[in-house]
Amino acid sequence: MKVGCIGLGDIAQKAYLPVLGTLPEVELHLQTRTPATLNRVADGLHLPPGQRHADLDALLAQGLDAAFVHAPTAVHPEIVTRLLEAGVPTYVDKPLAYELADSERMVELAEQRNVSLAVGFNRRYAPGYAQCAEHPRELIVMQKNRVGLPEEPRTMILDDFIHVVDTLRFLVPGQIDDVTVRARVRDGLLHHVVLQLAGDGFTALGVMNRLSGSSEEILEVSGQDTKRQVVNLAETIDHKGQPTVRRRGDWVPVARQRGIEQAVLAFLDAAHAGKVLSARDALATHELCERVVRAVRNPAAA
Repeated sequence: MKVGCIGLGDIAQKAYLPVLGTLPEVELHLQTRTPATLNRVADGLHLPPGQRHADLDALLAQGLDAAFVHAPTAVHPEIVTRLLEAGVPTYVDKPLAYELADSERMVELAEQRNVSLAVGFNRRYAPGYAQCAEHPRELIVMQKNRVGLPEEPRTMILDDFIHVVDTLRFLVPGQIDDVTVRARVRDGLLHHVVLQLAGDGFTALGVMNRLSGSSEEILEVSGQDTKRQVVNLAETIDHKGQPTVRRRGDWVPVARQRGIEQAVLAFLDAAHAGKVLSARDALATHELCERVVRAVRNPAAA
């Protein structure tokens, strides 16, 4: 199948192309507006000139069976709209867009055209996190922290905190009845944000501190006197009396550990089978992120 990859930045080169470039059934086509990057990446994958494209029109002319969008978020609406209008099943890095109205338009267009639209929430496929969905989940706590990176609220929440929001939504065991947001903003920059989701019998807390002194990601789910902890997506610790530690195997690729390989294969399998994937659930995560943005900017109205 002919698969396009649009945008050849860090995430594409580190996470997605190492998977796509090894699939024998995939004829990979690359597109970026930067010639030096296009040729360097394509050379590394041993792609012929006919699979290197400087603009989207040339890529679409290949008759794609699927496409991955790893371009900057600001241009997602333009690129994804073109792909969906051409009937190409599309996988796009989170977020769909910075503005909720743009995300809604893309999801509605995909439904109108009956074309797959998938959003790259890879943590749903990460083995450590997927296994947590089988654990008692009365209390869920997720931290995703950084060093020295306070940022404008909308950008930080939609580009990074969205992973925390989506993981909590994925793991909560029932309907969310209450949403609470707390944050610290100084000089227009978001230092930290805390999201609490609650429902019948469960509470979920999502935390991001951009001045934490540590780059880390820790997920804990607990209930019925047991706890499971996943550290940096690589180490799983089960607590029931004595802790039991399971670490990523030495030969397990990072893309598999982080769920990227599984997400790619699930999307391509659906495209190959003609199964249409809906982005409605992903849109619900964007809607919740918009609620967080508004609460951070106007705490009195939260």
